[in-house]
Amino acid sequence: MRPSVVAIAALCVLGAGAYAYVSGALPVAVSRPIDGALAALNGSGTVPVEAAPKTRAKPRPIPVEVAVAKTATPRTEIQSIGSIQADEAVAVAAEQEGRIVAIDFTEGEAVKAGALLVKLDDSLLAAQVDDLKARLTLAEQNYERANTLSGSGAGTVRARDEARSGLIIAQAAVNLLQSRLDKTSIRAPFDGIMGLRSVSVGAFLKVGDVIASIDKIDQVKVDFSVPEKDLAALSVGLPVEVAVDAYPGRVFTGEIYAIAPQIDVNGRAVRVRGRLPNPDGLLRPGLFARVTVVGEGRDSIVMVPEAAIVPRGVDHLVYRVADGTAAESKVTLGRRADGMVEILSGVAAGDVVVTAGQTRLGKGTPVETVGADGHPIVPTES
Repeated sequence: MRPSVVAIAALCVLGAGAYAYVSGALPVAVSRPIDGALAALNGSGTVPVEAAPKTRAKPRPIPVEVAVAKTATPRTEIQSIGSIQADEAVAVAAEQEGRIVAIDFTEGEAVKAGALLVKLDDSLLAAQVDDLKARLTLAEQNYERANTLSGSGAGTVRARDEARSGLIIAQAAVNLLQSRLDKTSIRAPFDGIMGLRSVSVGAFLKVGDVIASIDKIDQVKVDFSVPEKDLAALSVGLPVEVAVDAYPGRVFTGEIYAIAPQIDVNGRAVRVRGRLPNPDGLLRPGLFARVTVVGEGRDSIVMVPEAAIVPRGVDHLVYRVADGTAAESKVTLGRRADGMVEILSGVAAGDVVVTAGQTRLGKGTPVETVGADGHPIVPTES
């Protein structure tokens, strides 16, 4: 019986409200719930409660790290391997036979051009030169006498000519033996560093016997080969960068000064020679060299960090950020260098690209750009 009482009470209240609503005694704001209540009243005598309207919450932005696509003017490079050579290098050898009486150089030390390196015994040659010089003096006197007599008519022209021939022969003999005497003093042909000697004092040298090497290394050469396909990119004067294992992380610079006129038919490559300043003498002949030929720069290109590239099957994607949302862009890649990759199409210079956090992104995903420390940032092109 209680539900009936409740229903009667509700009808009374609604009736009073309806009267006030019809008569205009209630304001509109109050009357609207009553309208709903009247319409909703059903035969069960109960009044259903209207559900509150639902509102969809906006998705939270996903934090991502970003970078700005930059323009760059890359350089054309040709990589090769080669070896360091001395600017000048010879094996110092004996030109006159004789016994060594003195060695006047220290192995591994620098010498000046013309410095005495080795002295051979010259006593016999010196005596022979003195003998020939005496003969030369006599020939000069004979010629002067014959010339005087010929001029006065007391001598013949033939006698004068024979005396002159004797003088010339005597002078030639002195010059020849003096040259042999001079070669008993073996001297440095140019400024350089002496190598390790292979002779000692007292050794008898024959013509051609090697004493030691001498290398000029205040500047050095680098010999290397370049594939024939890169021949058109080579020219005298192009810069070269050389790295050697002896000095990790250090790069020595120079330039090409000679290109061989022929192609090696076996290796299909052309030999190239560069020259490098070497004032400290750090580069030594024979060092293995990694050579980079630096060509002329190409047109400006667009570069992004490699971390921005997202592989998808055979394609590559980049997420660009604009107006707080991410958008996929299919890109075509070019060369890679130093953690950057060339973008041939799909991204323009100045575009903001995602470099970390791509796995949670889709088309139109709201994003918040943050730095590596997680704090929000405003990306700027640097």
